[in-house]
Amino acid sequence: MSTDLLFRHDPYCREAAATVIGSSEAGGILLDRTVFYPTGGGQPGDVGTMRRASGQLIPVSIAVWNDAGKTEIAHLLPQGSDKPLPGEAVTVVLDWSIRFSRMRIHTALHLLSVVLPYPVTGGSVGDGEGRLDFDIPDAGLDRDDLTAKLMDLVGRHADVTERWISDAELDANPGLVKTMSVKPPRGSGRVRLIEIAGLDLQPCGGTHVRNTAEIGGVVVTGIEKKGKQNRRVRIALQSQA
Repeated sequence: MSTDLLFRHDPYCREAAATVIGSSEAGGILLDRTVFYPTGGGQPGDVGTMRRASGQLIPVSIAVWNDAGKTEIAHLLPQGSDKPLPGEAVTVVLDWSIRFSRMRIHTALHLLSVVLPYPVTGGSVGDGEGRLDFDIPDAGLDRDDLTAKLMDLVGRHADVTERWISDAELDANPGLVKTMSVKPPRGSGRVRLIEIAGLDLQPCGGTHVRNTAEIGGVVVTGIEKKGKQNRRVRIALQSQA
């Protein structure tokens, strides 16, 4: 049985009732539905709690994919936790402050790929900070200049929406794919696109804010040379910088 991925259509959903459908080889709890995003695409898996009908709270250390086809999500619990049993009703609750900071920085990284329109060779989303690696033939990047350009895009209050296209449509439009190291999530016959109105459109399976205004203040905190034509650009929310 696959997991209903509630976060995919509503990343603002903070908790949900679910039923235990089994466990993974690593001892993670499999549910019929979840709000927890699993590790993938440079974004770490969500953390939070699992609440039993008795009111007992069980910490969820991280959420991960349980299968290569990415249809089941395992919720990993601390060693020694009292695990709920198959068929048991539980409520999963996100650590919202962590999730929201990741949504803000992930959306800001999409904007960074607009400021720097070069192939992306790598990247990661952290808690209020993140980075992208670019294949840039000539350096000369300035942190203050990049920050100003990034904040200009944030300040346009552009809506962030999702839509889906078929694998065939993506193959016919290879320019949509900016990342060289992380391939768009495939396997279901369709691919999810994240659109920032008037600014950006690219495949992505992660979680994002609804409008760029929600990103708030963001700054470029570092530029590193990682190779002859590779530059790593780090950003952070102003509260984290």
